[in-house]
Amino acid sequence: MEGSSVIGRRKRRLYAGILAVGMVGAGMALGQAQAVQEPAGGTSQPKLVGDARSESEVLALGYMRVVLRAEHAYKKKHGQYTNSLSALAGTGSFTKRMAQSTDRGDYTASFRSRKDGFILTMTPKHMDAEHRSFYAEEDGVIHGDDQKPADLESPRVQ
Repeated sequence: MEGSSVIGRRKRRLYAGILAVGMVGAGMALGQAQAVQEPAGGTSQPKLVGDARSESEVLALGYMRVVLRAEHAYKKKHGQYTNSLSALAGTGSFTKRMAQSTDRGDYTASFRSRKDGFILTMTPKHMDAEHRSFYAEEDGVIHGDDQKPADLESPRVQ
């Protein structure tokens, strides 16, 4: 009898853990997805996160923020930044799958390590009013430009 109650408790803990992981994942997806707001006219208009101009920009900026947070966590643990995205896999919410490809939908990610830091860029496959280029360094500030590849001199992105 006692063995079956132990198994029951283990099952409940397992199910609670699975539920918690699912809720965290859903929360992260919701945080990066665009919010939809219903205007008075009855048709849906997307409201984008920060100053993003398109859903593609929301996704590109979300990817950059995940990399930046993971880099800072890695440095806190190891005393230095990584030299590649693959070395970053498994840190924070940055996954092996995210490190496997630089193709990020409408964007191409680029990561370059340097002495005491790194440079992360997101370059749109087609630059236009809805697809700016983005640039960030180890300070975590993201810069965006809709005329040329973004760099340290480009305007800050919210």
